[in-house]
Amino acid sequence: MRLQKLIAHAGVASRRGAEEMIRRGRVTVNGRVVREMGVVVDPAGDAVKCDGRIVRLPSRRHYFMLYKPKGVVSTLSDPEGRPTVRDYLPSGAGRVYPVGRLDWDTEGVLIFTDDGELANRLAHPRYGVERTYHVKVRGVVGEGVMARLREGFRLEDGPVDPEGVKVLRRGKTSTWLTITLREGRHHEVKRLFLALRHPVQKLRRVSYAGLEPGPLRPGESRPLSEEEVKRLRRLGRE
Repeated sequence: MRLQKLIAHAGVASRRGAEEMIRRGRVTVNGRVVREMGVVVDPAGDAVKCDGRIVRLPSRRHYFMLYKPKGVVSTLSDPEGRPTVRDYLPSGAGRVYPVGRLDWDTEGVLIFTDDGELANRLAHPRYGVERTYHVKVRGVVGEGVMARLREGFRLEDGPVDPEGVKVLRRGKTSTWLTITLREGRHHEVKRLFLALRHPVQKLRRVSYAGLEPGPLRPGESRPLSEEEVKRLRRLGRE
């Protein structure tokens, strides 16, 4: 097994994160620092360590969903001392990591797992995993803007082609909409509506890869069902 794949499978980091650890000399194989990519190791026979800690494949995988509250960062530690998603995971969650991220001021569905290979595939834009949001924007969104959204819109880093978009309700000074995207780019929803001159006021992700939170409230989590895990694995192979 390739070294970076072993590290990802062990839940230490994503594949990309594992490659960065290797480049920085934080990984040893049988006592020797390895900095090059593509090194093949035997999980059963080679002693692989990251930052001095032995890397072992877990006997079983863990998969959780968290309804991330607003005002929480999507990392397991924060140098500024802000609340992190780790604070909301159950004690038996193991060494799980978030699949992608949500902005600190965004709430909603966030998947966690120690299956690094699956997490890397699901977060990669290549697989076009569906992400559905409810978004409150400033101003009354008219049919002209809706038509532009349905036709697709180009941002500075490429096109945005919503899978679906519709108005939930219009107020006097704001509009709630639901939108489904597959690109998964940084701040995509916020940048999209800002470009349309309707800045985002509130944002929540209500579905990821078709998985919904059900009765979960902000700050609550639950393990994924076997059927939900199978669904994620199928998406990761498409």
